[in-house]
Amino acid sequence: MSVERALRLTAGLVVGASVLLAVFHTQHWLWLTGYVALNLVQSAFTGTCPAAWFYGLLGLESCDD
Repeated sequence: MSVERALRLTAGLVVGASVLLAVFHTQHWLWLTGYVALNLVQSAFTGTCPAAWFYGLLGLESCDD
């Protein structure tokens, strides 16, 4: 699995989990969804993402390599 695919998987799982938690627990979980969205926008403009660095440490390779 590449870093890019792992990032997409992580973002999808976190957004999905936070929406389910917002529906079944409390709407405050939507703050997590907003945080993920802001992180994705920031990553698009800067090209950096803390999760990408972490996945690189785990040994996943980027599609750019």
